[in-house]
Amino acid sequence: MPSDNMEPTLRGKTSYKIRAISGSLGAEISGIDLCGIDNHIFAELHDAFIAHQVLIFRDQNLTNDQYIEFARRWGNIRQYPYMKGLESHPEILEIIKDPSDTYAFGNVWHTDGSNYAVPPKATILYAFELPPAGGDTLMADMYSALDTLSPGMQSIIADMKGLNVGGKQLTFSSKVSSMQSRDPGTEQMTTLHPLARTHPVTGKKSLYIGHRTECFENMTPEESAPLINYLRTHAVRPEFTCRLTWEPGSIAIWDNRCTQHYAVDDYTGHRRRMRRITVEAEEAPF
Repeated sequence: MPSDNMEPTLRGKTSYKIRAISGSLGAEISGIDLCGIDNHIFAELHDAFIAHQVLIFRDQNLTNDQYIEFARRWGNIRQYPYMKGLESHPEILEIIKDPSDTYAFGNVWHTDGSNYAVPPKATILYAFELPPAGGDTLMADMYSALDTLSPGMQSIIADMKGLNVGGKQLTFSSKVSSMQSRDPGTEQMTTLHPLARTHPVTGKKSLYIGHRTECFENMTPEESAPLINYLRTHAVRPEFTCRLTWEPGSIAIWDNRCTQHYAVDDYTGHRRRMRRITVEAEEAPF
């Protein structure tokens, strides 16, 4: 199990295996220590990240500083605007659900920060304490979600934009006893983004919708609701998904530009403690 001050155990960094965990997205990487990986190995991991959209690494043993160093390989770190990070490492958001908590962080299909003007590129999550069973994370492939829509529906939404609304998370502190909210200040929290967005690396389009999509541009919520509800349901069909089963020391990274995820709340009465870092994107969705 990882600990706050644990020193890493160095292992060979060039002999590792990548195993797909579903037919749609996701891969498990074993036999690698993420502490101090060289540029060549990072380039291989980045290629795997782009290809599989979600990577999970087992048996990691990083200190907070090493965790942040690994995250910075992927880009600049973005602090979460609604909740306070660790006092010693504010870049890291500790996500805790205690046995008495009634709210589970992320227990809805979403892509992180879709209401930001520039939503994050990636999310990295590090497992520390887990319930005896449950607490998995579901992932969904938004390339497949768009590709399997009919040509007529793809044509309808090709130039549409969704209004993504935030600002409701300040109620977290009353539901999650071990996490502290903070005021996001004047940061923009309501943004229009294309429903069919282009990935800046692959050039492929994916469906960009989630629970924060309130309505479409120049339409009322009531007018938008039938299509929003259809697209939300379609986007998370089982054949588009994979399931991340956590172990202490697991680290996952996923591409927010082409996935959605859902934190399964099936461990009432047990404690779950994770540490999250969010990586900034270089551009807004287009």
